[in-house]
Amino acid sequence: MINVTFSEHDLNVIDYERFNHPMPYVQRRMEILWLKSKGLPHKQIADLAGICVNTVTKYLELYHRGGLDEIRKENYYRPESELLKHSESLEKYFREHPVSSISEAITIIEKLTGIQRKKTQVRVFLRKLGMRPRKVGSVPSGADPIAQEEYKKNS
Repeated sequence: MINVTFSEHDLNVIDYERFNHPMPYVQRRMEILWLKSKGLPHKQIADLAGICVNTVTKYLELYHRGGLDEIRKENYYRPESELLKHSESLEKYFREHPVSSISEAITIIEKLTGIQRKKTQVRVFLRKLGMRPRKVGSVPSGADPIAQEEYKKNS
């Protein structure tokens, strides 16, 4: 069991942020600290908060190690694509040489960077670069070529 002592200032902050912090997971952590400051055992805190005893211990260790700043930290795993390292050069290339399909983009990306990705991943990457699929229009089969040339010259 971890014995943690809370300063008066920290208790005031914990009391306020357990209801008013914008992130719900921080509110929960503050509630755990508040219950611990009232002298409750870990098992009872876990039952009241609906979490396991190991989580209570983890939150108390976080507080012990780094104070309230450690409790407020976001520790989400956010992987970053290797393609992002090449995004500037790829965006420049695709702006100068637009592709007609995702398959073509896959081939070019692999040739330029050596990174191989599937269609969905390349589609998402191109969207992040601000590129969207082009809508292809069709030319009517009965169009008069002479009238079209006149229209081009007059407009």
